[in-house]
Amino acid sequence: MKLVLASNNAKKLAELQALFAPLGVELVTQGSLGIAEAEEPFESFVENALAKARHAAAASGLPALADDSGLAVDALDGAPGVLSARYATLFGQPKSDADNNRVLLEQLAGKGAGPHRAQFVCALVAVRSARDPVPLIAMGRWQGQILPAAQGEGGFGYDPLMFIPSLGQSVAQLSAQVKNQLSHRALAAGSLVQQFKEVWQLG
Repeated sequence: MKLVLASNNAKKLAELQALFAPLGVELVTQGSLGIAEAEEPFESFVENALAKARHAAAASGLPALADDSGLAVDALDGAPGVLSARYATLFGQPKSDADNNRVLLEQLAGKGAGPHRAQFVCALVAVRSARDPVPLIAMGRWQGQILPAAQGEGGFGYDPLMFIPSLGQSVAQLSAQVKNQLSHRALAAGSLVQQFKEVWQLG
């Protein structure tokens, strides 16, 4: 089955393609089909993922898969949350991983010594069509702590600042194989795989 991925993030595409490969699912990005990005006006990951999936399905006429994910830090009342990808722009800074990480550390500077509890959150939503009344919805949460400085060269986003105590490493220090087994996206994908099998009868 071909699914339109409501994202143009090449690294996210690679992660999700690897996770869904056993089902025979082929992901194509919406950008490769000339589909513009959807608005993300909502406060929750699930609502934004659903909006993006419906948008991609409507524009392509194909089933669609959307991911909305980010970082939620307890000391910041869940911020950056759904604004994770553009967090730095809220403070007049450019939109980039490096700027987002720097701004996050600046915002935590006045919140005590830490360690600051945080979680990576991922909502995955799949729809058969734009008007699908029973979308598949899966959530994944990966608990950790925010480091005082970046560690590691791998991954993307906030991976260099997210420390996983049980592994003794930041997410950016993990191999792609380990990350794909343990991450918030992997947890959500595992749940979605089961739904694909049971509800959509794939695989």
